[in-house]
Amino acid sequence: MTLEDFARFAALSGDDNPIHTDPDFAARTRFGRPVAHGMFLFGLISALIGDRIPGAVLLEQELMFPTPTYADEEVSVHMEVAAIRADEGIAELTTTIIRPSGEAGCQGRAVVHVGTVAGWPRLPDIAIPAVSTEAVAFKGLRWGQRATLRRTFTLEDVQAYIDLTGDANPLYTDRAYATGRGFRGAILPGPLLGALISCLLGTHLPGWGTNYLKQRFYFLAPAYPGEAIVAAVRVTRLRPEKELVNLRTTCRRPTRETLCDGEALVLVRDVREK
Repeated sequence: MTLEDFARFAALSGDDNPIHTDPDFAARTRFGRPVAHGMFLFGLISALIGDRIPGAVLLEQELMFPTPTYADEEVSVHMEVAAIRADEGIAELTTTIIRPSGEAGCQGRAVVHVGTVAGWPRLPDIAIPAVSTEAVAFKGLRWGQRATLRRTFTLEDVQAYIDLTGDANPLYTDRAYATGRGFRGAILPGPLLGALISCLLGTHLPGWGTNYLKQRFYFLAPAYPGEAIVAAVRVTRLRPEKELVNLRTTCRRPTRETLCDGEALVLVRDVREK
């Protein structure tokens, strides 16, 4: 991965948080130099899942970023099957990105549907942790503060994402295959929905300098190229003593149907005004 790759992902996602693309800005942060977008790393994981399990429908993804992944590092992406729920057509996977040092740049867990059921598998009710009001303001942030954006991804955007990450799951690339699986057409890759959340966190709330630590996604319905998506983040917990912020993260259709739900944890030590 190169600095040019980071710039391409920033252009695609809208996440131009300068910790990814500006060497001078990054040098003044805890990283010292530009680091990969967390959702770019998610795209590499999604690419491996789609390569090893063609047609897999991603239902859940947990991501943790224990160490920064820098430009010009050659990483390896790993996936292991942790469990199979054959009666449900579900596979639970562990996912890891290893840096040249041997440290994990990203680690987590995925749940995918691998059966032949038409359309989107129904998930059990999800549980997002309750909000906490132990602190109501910190570093210009407030409990309950919210930011939103509206975006429509095009087929050209999907191709740019595939060219960058190699994520060529036939559900994203083959309309006939996707309709044969019960969808209206080729669907959007999950990491593109994640990219909207990354954009909000890195450019709006908390803003430039935000450091992604954890993200959990629940993918509840398919999204399609050419349709509007409304992404939102909302502060649910402030921990000034550790400079941490928790946020609820969602992507919805304008009709309010939820496409993706989840929670993010970010470090705001290096956040500064534009």
